[in-house]
Amino acid sequence: MKQWMSVKNLAVFAAVLLALLFPLMGFKMYYVHIGVLSLLHILLALGLNLVAGYAGQLSLAQAAFFGIGAYVSALLMLNLHWSFWLAAPMGALAAGLVAVGIGLPTLRLKGPYFVISTMGFGEIVRLIFLNWESVTRGPNGLPGIPAPDPIPLGFMTLTFESRVENYYLILVVLLVVLVLYYNLVHSRIGRALRAIRNDYIATQVMGIHVAFYRILAFGAGAALSGLTGALYAGYIRFVSPDTFTVGESINILIMMVIGGMGTISGPIIGAIFITYLLETMRVFAEYRLVIYGLLMFFVIMYMPQGIAGMVEKVWLRLTTAARKGA
Repeated sequence: MKQWMSVKNLAVFAAVLLALLFPLMGFKMYYVHIGVLSLLHILLALGLNLVAGYAGQLSLAQAAFFGIGAYVSALLMLNLHWSFWLAAPMGALAAGLVAVGIGLPTLRLKGPYFVISTMGFGEIVRLIFLNWESVTRGPNGLPGIPAPDPIPLGFMTLTFESRVENYYLILVVLLVVLVLYYNLVHSRIGRALRAIRNDYIATQVMGIHVAFYRILAFGAGAALSGLTGALYAGYIRFVSPDTFTVGESINILIMMVIGGMGTISGPIIGAIFITYLLETMRVFAEYRLVIYGLLMFFVIMYMPQGIAGMVEKVWLRLTTAARKGA
């Protein structure tokens, strides 16, 4: 186990170093753009993982919270001329509050009923974006969203106009989120969420307030998705209802499942893998659902713990065999 932990620490260091150097490796700007999308998808998958992977409540509303964060921050910047650094937290807060509002009645539902309710909510949010034309401009979307405001540092000024600059902005946000995420899932709250996932009734008997922790996880996951929406709006400079569909929620779910639910590394691996897979499959767009189905079948049948779980299992087997051989 100590060997595995040292390997994990080395892998984390290598991954962070690779992420920092990625835009400087001479790749075309297209690949930097894919890198930005990967970082955004990691944040979204982490948000869903908090709800489904740790609290055990599968949700298909993640794209709706993603959209709420994007639209709220964009409207604040366009109509009220707010700074991005104020609008982005407000987008996250709005998504979190909406999640708490719908979570109070719906989190009492179990299994497929909760999934269906979140899917319905996601479609309602998309229809609001599509039809409230006086505010959202409907299917035309919101163009001309300002970039994040420059940050003067005395000897230099940080700007966020280019893809590389946005990549590093989102990477810094992701690293901060990962530190907070790690501390959360290893805290008393994280242990309570895992207990609820593993045995709902036993957790209630132990005196843990199940409803409170579920709503907390649902609201925190939605707020993270809302923050991601604000970052997306500041990067793309345009938002439209077509981006925030139930299909996007399903993509996020697939990222989490393939990477490994209930882990921190799983959503990261799954988001990077699926983002690049989506881009390479553009020429086979009509076969995308078939490939998705086969991939999910393979993972569920042969890697139920996802890629992260499979890697850990293989490593532990190798180290065990090495000890026996010695």
